[in-house]
Amino acid sequence: MNPEKLHIRFGIFIAIGLIAYFLILKLIGLHENPWLRISNGAIVAYGIYSVIRIRRLIEGDKFDYYKGFKTGIFTGFLATLIFVGFMAIYMFHIDKEFPKLIMESWMKDYNQGPGILIFILLVEGFASTVVLTLAFMQKFKPSWNPKKNIQKA
Repeated sequence: MNPEKLHIRFGIFIAIGLIAYFLILKLIGLHENPWLRISNGAIVAYGIYSVIRIRRLIEGDKFDYYKGFKTGIFTGFLATLIFVGFMAIYMFHIDKEFPKLIMESWMKDYNQGPGILIFILLVEGFASTVVLTLAFMQKFKPSWNPKKNIQKA
């Protein structure tokens, strides 16, 4: 497994998870509830955590902060772009009433159409990717602390 291509595989898997979650909510009839998007964060967090962990396991001592950070960012950005592309197709071509229902229940005075929802999803995805990657890299970064000698009492 090439560690330089892990972000593509995991980015696609995260996007598939996000799309599947949205379609399941659609089947249940809860896709119009904006608060259920919080679970999207859990899906993205698990994917970014997994890809950084696997890259660290593959590379071993060659793993550094930059490689882990780059992998997490590329993975989250790719997943966000795929999911936003799906949502754009869904809102503009499949269910044109969905953006209106969201806008009525969420932003009553700001009627800008589905474009603003696409923008919000994009910014939300990019921001959560950066925050999650920074948080997970605190766990996975190599330590620079010298090993302490155990002193006998």
